[in-house]
Amino acid sequence: MERKRVALLLADGFEEVEAVTPIDFLRRAGLDLISLGVPGLQVTGGHDIIVHADRKIEDFDRELDAVVIPGGMPGAANIAASKAAVRLIEDVYRKGGLVAAICAAPAVVLYPLGILDDRKATCFPGFEKEWTRASFSPDRVVIDGNVITSRGAGTAAEFSEAIIARLAGAAAAADIHSRTLQRD
Repeated sequence: MERKRVALLLADGFEEVEAVTPIDFLRRAGLDLISLGVPGLQVTGGHDIIVHADRKIEDFDRELDAVVIPGGMPGAANIAASKAAVRLIEDVYRKGGLVAAICAAPAVVLYPLGILDDRKATCFPGFEKEWTRASFSPDRVVIDGNVITSRGAGTAAEFSEAIIARLAGAAAAADIHSRTLQRD
């Protein structure tokens, strides 16, 4: 079976836990994950942790099964402002791929694109205040069709496990849950 291809977007101001946890967990699960810098290779997180992306988004043109968007501000806003990032997200979504966003990203990136229209979704508390076309849920992780949303850094492991379950199966998610000593 061919490994599912996933891109995780990194822009200056991203929330480190929300980016590194999915990168780590999805790679442990055997998914083909690439981190894409928006726009450069060296990306500085919201707490001044510097991460080197695998590729620049402008240099990436492979087909994807999923895209993951960490939150953090202004990281989410920087992704929303990137034409290349928006094009990639919309392409994955339009082709029925999985779109996963956490913290501020559901509200700042997905909602303006219409991806959350008529869906149940969650985000960091307070970012949902302007939602009129989506149904807000206080759940830690929300799955609605091909969209997964989550609340914030404290839910990054659960968010990552939901992505793994969708792309590699429940057994792979359970294995990561067990191997990383997550609470039941």
